[in-house]
Amino acid sequence: MASPELAHQLQYQAKVAKGLSRSSTPEKKSIKLQEKYDRILGLSGHVGFDSLPDQLVNKAISQGFCFNILCVGETGLGKSTLMDTLFNTNFENFEFTHDEPMVKLLPQTYALQESNVNLKLTIVNTVGFGDQMNKEKSYMSIANYIDAQFEAYLQEELKIKRALHQYHDTRIHACLYFIAPTGHSLKSLDLVTMKSLDRKVNIIPVIAKADSISKSELQQFKQRIMNELVNSGVQIYQFPVDDEAVAKANAAMNGYLPFAVVGSREGVTIGNKVVKARHYPWGVVQVENENHSDFVKLRDMLICVNMEDLREQTHTKHYELYRRHKLEEMGFEDHEPDKKPVSFHKVYEDKRREFLAELRKREEEMRQVFVQRVKEKEAELKEAERELQNKFELLKKLHHEERVKLEEKRRVLESEIIAFSKRKNPTDLHHAQVFAALGNLSLKRDKDRKTTGFM
Repeated sequence: MASPELAHQLQYQAKVAKGLSRSSTPEKKSIKLQEKYDRILGLSGHVGFDSLPDQLVNKAISQGFCFNILCVGETGLGKSTLMDTLFNTNFENFEFTHDEPMVKLLPQTYALQESNVNLKLTIVNTVGFGDQMNKEKSYMSIANYIDAQFEAYLQEELKIKRALHQYHDTRIHACLYFIAPTGHSLKSLDLVTMKSLDRKVNIIPVIAKADSISKSELQQFKQRIMNELVNSGVQIYQFPVDDEAVAKANAAMNGYLPFAVVGSREGVTIGNKVVKARHYPWGVVQVENENHSDFVKLRDMLICVNMEDLREQTHTKHYELYRRHKLEEMGFEDHEPDKKPVSFHKVYEDKRREFLAELRKREEEMRQVFVQRVKEKEAELKEAERELQNKFELLKKLHHEERVKLEEKRRVLESEIIAFSKRKNPTDLHHAQVFAALGNLSLKRDKDRKTTGFM
């Protein structure tokens, strides 16, 4: 892909060539050159460096170009249809419902070729935008995605061994913001989203499905939208007017913002031609008819005239702003207070010392926290140990008292057993004597009975 630096050189060379071609005399050329350079030397013959713009163009064409479009808008506003219509092809489309839990960004990259120019086109769709009940954070996913692409490019730039000429640049060059054709005013979500993105990307607002409102309502709606954007401080992309070749056309097109567009994949035969149009019971809306839609204006401004300016603005304005903030966060700056150049090694050592100091501080804080928690835990364990010791002493005391009571009961029972035994012995002796006497008497009776029988 052609690098942003190469594209910038191409545009600069083209502007210089145009400026020189408009100068009618050598004196005027010399005056213009003297405004930029301290010393001008004349050439006695042809050298050949006037072919440098052609060399740059040929190199850029051989490398190809990339262009990335972000489509932001609610589901059902015709974003995919408009992309197909803009590039006159059928991209891969997916059906999405309105029940997405959060906003997801779906990038799809395609390789396109027109004549001998190759374009790597990436279309990023915002799936589920505006479909959540809580819409306050719907724009955050989009802003984070844009920043992530900037961060990826910055990381590639900061590598020791860079390959930017082979790097697939995914930074968003243009954001087509689709506005619902309500005819009333912008939704609060639209204002908040565009306000959060205007410093990150080139925003081009478009009114989707513009054939659903009348021409008079459409003009009032456009004016109302622009007033709300100005009052809210939203900075949308303005087509540049510094290049005389396109200044007049761009200035006129800035007055048509936001573009009221209609997209269609269907071809309708009108006369002897087949045109992209939408067929209704009351008539046909032709996509490329400027009386019906601003589609042609959008296509010309976005693709034919200002595509390179969008790429350049992304690199020199939005990306540079992100890069500057990131490097400032890392401690880098252009000059110190005494205006001496900043040494990379010095900045690295300063940041390293700062990081180590912060690390030691955090380690000390963590150590203090750890010591404090250990002390608190020890206090808790000691308190628990005291409670257990008190319970043990109490149980020990209760056990001793219970044991004393049992011992006392045992002694009393033994005394009662001894007394009972003392009372029981005479009784047992008496019983024995009685049983003995009865036994003798029985024996005597048996003897007498036997004696009587023999007789």
